[in-house]
Amino acid sequence: MRGTLIALSVAAAGLAACSSQTKAPTDTGVCYSVTLPEDGEKGEPEFHVVARDQPQIEHCAAQLEQMRLRFLRMGGSRRDLIGAYQGQFIFIDRAGVYFGRSLEGTRFFALARTGDGRLAVPGAIERPAETPAQ
Repeated sequence: MRGTLIALSVAAAGLAACSSQTKAPTDTGVCYSVTLPEDGEKGEPEFHVVARDQPQIEHCAAQLEQMRLRFLRMGGSRRDLIGAYQGQFIFIDRAGVYFGRSLEGTRFFALARTGDGRLAVPGAIERPAETPAQ
């Protein structure tokens, strides 16, 4: 009996943790930039429309990267950016682009940065084989 109560308590805690995760808007084709509350403040993230009629999440990531670069050129200092597209979050940082179902959950690597800073699908860039010195 006691083991059953413990198992039910653990299951309920797991479900509560899942339901408290922040979800992205599910509007079809709409790309959002996400603004998180300042450190120490409580509240919900804000979603701002960046582009509409985006056919894929990669297109939204490209729009967000373009916005990030424009802000940096204007003197901004934020190098990391969070966006959202059709129920998924997009995380952009120095290493590349990651996708996730929630702000708090697991992130999956999607696009890598090339040597010159552009974004590409991992493994899509072929480097020429080095020829041995003669």
